[in-house]
Amino acid sequence: MIIEMKRVRGGVKPPTRSNPSDAGLDLYFNPHHEGFVVHPERDAATVEPGQSVLLPTGFRFGVPHGYMLEIKNRSSIAAKRSLVVGACVVDSGYDGEVFVNIHNIGRETQVIKPGTKIAQAVMIPVVHFRALETSAEPYDWYPITISERGDGALGSTDKK
Repeated sequence: MIIEMKRVRGGVKPPTRSNPSDAGLDLYFNPHHEGFVVHPERDAATVEPGQSVLLPTGFRFGVPHGYMLEIKNRSSIAAKRSLVVGACVVDSGYDGEVFVNIHNIGRETQVIKPGTKIAQAVMIPVVHFRALETSAEPYDWYPITISERGDGALGSTDKK
């Protein structure tokens, strides 16, 4: 699938795919800056432990109807630097710049320099649905599952 993407300003590094079989496109930190000159130290982002920041990618994406871009962790930045991506869904109706919500879950301050790979964008099909409210017992009117799990939550399948 080919989709449109557009730079929102000059001097930004475009997304890349490191290997043909990779699920997502790597996104880079492309800060807003004066002119086209990026200063790696001055334009770096600092993320304190427990802090969340929105990092600009410098691009807009034309996500087709019936799909979404999900912005996901890069395993290396998550494992090595304790930087994880928050809930980032780019809907087909959104046409603004894509930002990456980065959380520092570690104990050390992290500095992200311009041009650093910060996340990956994965194209995912969307099943549009409508929820119908009912007063009946859950799912009495239509069996949606073959499981006996019921309302068991975290760890409930490990209990005998």
